[in-house]
Amino acid sequence: MRAVVQRVSRASVTVEGQVTGQINRGFLVLMGVEAEDSESDIDYLLRKILGLRVFEDADGKMNLDIQEVGGALLVVSQFTLLGDCRKGRRPSFITAAGPDKGRSFYEQFVTQARQTGIDVETGQFQAHMDVELVNDGPVTILLDSHKLF
Repeated sequence: MRAVVQRVSRASVTVEGQVTGQINRGFLVLMGVEAEDSESDIDYLLRKILGLRVFEDADGKMNLDIQEVGGALLVVSQFTLLGDCRKGRRPSFITAAGPDKGRSFYEQFVTQARQTGIDVETGQFQAHMDVELVNDGPVTILLDSHKLF
């Protein structure tokens, strides 16, 4: 699984003019599922995201995680994160999971995140979404459960 995690002061997702999810302080998580992913990839990614110490403490140092600051998650499925652009001009999505597995893993991630007690909002799987955010910092972290980077 691959994720782009952006620390935000606010973010929202709109589908056909309707807001499907919005948060204030927290993380916008853009997530892509690979065909070879297993449930351990969900666990790894969730632990990493919830454990990221990128929120400022009283001394202005990035030392606090999302739960310590009462932040929320806005989780958006984005298979294009798995686009391979190394050859040619059109990305190859051959490693991306199909829609059934992608939806299942996305929903499992959201369910497990909610079970931690954190506020979790979502986009709409397989919809054309307008995502708006104010990246706080900016702070943007790239995560890959296969530890490619």
